[in-house]
Amino acid sequence: MTPPKPQPRPDRVGLLEYGRRFRRDILSAQPARLYRAWMAEFRTPFFRSYMMNDPALLDLVLKQRPDDFPKSDRVREGLAPLLGRSVFVTNGEEWKRQRRIIDPAFGKGRLRDAFPAMKDAAAAMVTRLEEGEQEVEEVASYAAADVIFRTLFSVPIEDRLAAQVFRQFRDYQRTQPLLNLAALIPLPRWVPRLHRRRTLSAAAAIRGSLAALVDRRREEIAQGTAPDDLATKIMTFADPETGHLFSPEEMVDQVAIFFLAGHETSASALAWALYLLATHEDFQERVAAETPVDWDAFDLGQLSRLPLTRDVFRETLRLYPPVPMMVRETVQPEVFRGRSAPKGAQVVLSPWHLHRHERLWENPDGFDPLRWSRPQTADSQRAAYMPFSTGPRVCTGAGFAMAEGVLLLSRMVGAFRLEPVGPPPVPVAHLTVRAQDGIRLRLTRRISGGY
Repeated sequence: MTPPKPQPRPDRVGLLEYGRRFRRDILSAQPARLYRAWMAEFRTPFFRSYMMNDPALLDLVLKQRPDDFPKSDRVREGLAPLLGRSVFVTNGEEWKRQRRIIDPAFGKGRLRDAFPAMKDAAAAMVTRLEEGEQEVEEVASYAAADVIFRTLFSVPIEDRLAAQVFRQFRDYQRTQPLLNLAALIPLPRWVPRLHRRRTLSAAAAIRGSLAALVDRRREEIAQGTAPDDLATKIMTFADPETGHLFSPEEMVDQVAIFFLAGHETSASALAWALYLLATHEDFQERVAAETPVDWDAFDLGQLSRLPLTRDVFRETLRLYPPVPMMVRETVQPEVFRGRSAPKGAQVVLSPWHLHRHERLWENPDGFDPLRWSRPQTADSQRAAYMPFSTGPRVCTGAGFAMAEGVLLLSRMVGAFRLEPVGPPPVPVAHLTVRAQDGIRLRLTRRISGGY
């Protein structure tokens, strides 16, 4: 069974119709030729955009000269009410300073420290679930939020403030796409930018609750009672070059992106992985057979004993990358594949198209976890696989995300047999790649194994 994807638009369509399609869903708005093109240029009287699938261009933008292709301010316009000036949206020296403070918290040995909290969240997930029909995007969201609260603030999602943030974020996530129309189709600077009242209200509520969590932790640090978790590490680590510590406001900005990156993206990937296994029973049973019998004794080093589960999660990230597109901007005139690009042009990098590119992958739309054990896949992986971006701006929590995804997936499939319910879900881009009407599965508790 081929996993579902949106029906791309015809290769030629007018700007007005493109705008209408884009407002509904950025994935189905893109033309079919982008799944085989190395580059596409989009021109209007106001701007130019370049969608890039050529591995050489990706390497140029993300690795060789990343400072010449900063993140577009237009991306920040849509997310600023929630993320402020977090590490996700900043550039230049500000971004470098933020990364110097944040990266040590995710460094060597930190994942091992955080893994017991991930295990506790996974155990809580299968304990509270019941048999029967479930909307698994909601299940995955709750579990992923539990992981981020336990690893970041050492509290379960049932904590009053944590539960409050989760409810508020659920209200926010479908009101604001990760990429709005102005990000990929930049409007003239004189056109006013409007945020929906509901979006602004939800973002303000989330930031208020996050600020309460940060304030609570600051008091614990002052009293010497703070746990040694990610929040404490980040709040107490000074920039080694300047001695700067994050202010309370800056810390709220960073916690907001940690929650977005550590919750929304992980939930998206887990939900699609569950769906793919529900529709591929052979792989589901093989993953179930790989599940550990003694979870109490399971530690981070034993994740290597789950190679198929890892490859299922890798393949899910290929087919349904949580962040489907990224936008950079040129700071000077450039030439891309013989085309002249002016200063201020948009550079669109799309893991969604890159991961399904017909020239770069064998059976690009097929679910094939075994491809990751075939030698020829290594070339495709190096050239065309970037679910966490790549280069200096690679996601600092990529290792955390992979460990979490494999752990939660193994725990769920070891505890429950999964069956699809209803029509296939249609992927659309909200904050991350989600199903248009949710993902419904029937869960049946297994008699033994993994739980």
